[in-house]
Amino acid sequence: MREQLAGTPAGAVPGRAGRRLTAGALALLCLLTALALAAGYANKARCTGPEFDQWGRSEPAYQERAYSEVCYSDVQNLWVGRDIDRHVFPYVHGGIDEDGSLHGGVVEYPVLSGLLIWLGALSVHTDAGFLAASALLMAPFGVAVAWWLGRLSGYRALLWALAPPLVLYAFHNWDLPVVACAVAAVFVVHRGGAPLRTRAVQGAVLLGAGFAFKIYPGLFVLPLALHVLTGGRGGAELPAGRRFDVRGALAVLGAAAGTVVLANLPFALAGFEGWWASFEFQSQRKVDLSTNSIWYWGFRGVADADGFQQVMGVVSPVAVLLSFTAACLAGEWLRRRTGTYPWIQVSAAALCGFLLLHKVHSPQYTLWLLPFFVLLRVRWGWVVAYLLADLAMGISIFRWMGEGGGIGDGFTAQALMIGVWGRAALLVGLFPAFLGSTSTVDEDEQEPPESDVERTVQLTRSPR
Repeated sequence: MREQLAGTPAGAVPGRAGRRLTAGALALLCLLTALALAAGYANKARCTGPEFDQWGRSEPAYQERAYSEVCYSDVQNLWVGRDIDRHVFPYVHGGIDEDGSLHGGVVEYPVLSGLLIWLGALSVHTDAGFLAASALLMAPFGVAVAWWLGRLSGYRALLWALAPPLVLYAFHNWDLPVVACAVAAVFVVHRGGAPLRTRAVQGAVLLGAGFAFKIYPGLFVLPLALHVLTGGRGGAELPAGRRFDVRGALAVLGAAAGTVVLANLPFALAGFEGWWASFEFQSQRKVDLSTNSIWYWGFRGVADADGFQQVMGVVSPVAVLLSFTAACLAGEWLRRRTGTYPWIQVSAAALCGFLLLHKVHSPQYTLWLLPFFVLLRVRWGWVVAYLLADLAMGISIFRWMGEGGGIGDGFTAQALMIGVWGRAALLVGLFPAFLGSTSTVDEDEQEPPESDVERTVQLTRSPR
């Protein structure tokens, strides 16, 4: 029978047990998150009413108020223009016009987001009701993220509950469910009681569901598969006599792909044209102010030139693919040094590359990155600097659009440039910072490799 370290729970990693939260602390964390979500809803609701036109659009001067008062949200804005207000079931009856506009219930998001949008609009008749119903649908996902992060990383999860992005962006778009899928995948992989292969397959299903909400969790599937291929922490869960777990890695890839197919297949069969239109819309999307990426801000002077959009349609995805490849290769280099393929670190770095180089960088994407500030131990200077840059961008972009001035005019324009380029520079720095970080994931309920336990016992055992 294995000897237990004095003062350390059986199966615990020494030095980590103190970071576990009590049930009361977890409840407080969830309460703080709920309060932040309520503040986020109250901020967006300032743009609703007090009167409504025949389409249920808020009056008076909805658009001007949304920009000048910094209470704009895509949720409220898309009430009119996608047949959401008409309660049309998404994708089945629609398509995309020659000018790139969508019709017949098609929305520009993957199918699970489209289904969530339809549910939020089902029993309401104004943009205010749609915002409220959508917030009620999404809020539990935000609270669940807090609970999972608290279980994984202890008090560091307060960053999710207390950081400004949750107030600014929780109900800006439909992003809380996809963040929940990504965090739940980490939780299942690192706190489940089953063998690694089983836990990873379950995590891959969640990542596949996340892909069907908002695509980006698909970036994390290959790093997870490589983690399984190489046997997890310290290679301790490789099949006997094997250097690699090929079957486990393929199971991870297959589970994620199968989940994506199962989510999309009913919509593709019911109305292929409408289903495909959402993908075509994104492929045709131009680099312009609405995309808010470095490609727009860096090339504003030539954005209307012949061929520019076609070039960006190639350059941006190739750059994202190269950054993803670099992150995965860096993970293998780290595995050879440490014995463990760091799938969470690689996933975080890959997300940095995506946020920086993709032609669309909407403000609420900060919610995607925020859990990695909890799960990975990077210097607090990185975290604070990014949140400040994001705050400057998230507020000034709408104020600047409302003012209608030039990019060199006034404090708002300067704050916007500081936010846009400061955030971009920080993403460049966070790419290696995440790769070089250690995980804060609390693995108290995971048994460490046998050799590590025995070695620790031998070093701490009193002389006979």
